[in-house]
Amino acid sequence: MPRVKRGVIHLKKRNRILKSAKGYKWGRKKLIKQATEAIHKAGVHAFRDRKTKKRLNRGLWQIHLTAALKEHALSYSRFINLLKQKKVELDRKVLSELAQKNPEAFKKIVAEIKK
Repeated sequence: MPRVKRGVIHLKKRNRILKSAKGYKWGRKKLIKQATEAIHKAGVHAFRDRKTKKRLNRGLWQIHLTAALKEHALSYSRFINLLKQKKVELDRKVLSELAQKNPEAFKKIVAEIKK
């Protein structure tokens, strides 16, 4: 069986790992075993935290809406219930942005729903 030299492929893989570990602290940026482990864990955390980010943002939107609705003497749950009854298709993200950046438009929406 002929001899196979894989130095080029080995270096290419190693350089790719070290390039993606750039900016890490201590040995994780220059030692291949530590860099590989750090990259793997970073990927796991990134995947998990993309889901967590969605969950946290939804909670923030609810908090913003609750704060904005206190001025209009409405609770969050009552507001969402009225939205569903009136078949308004605005989601929480849009409503919270409206409440923060354009309170006049939000006020009109609340007045329309209260009718």
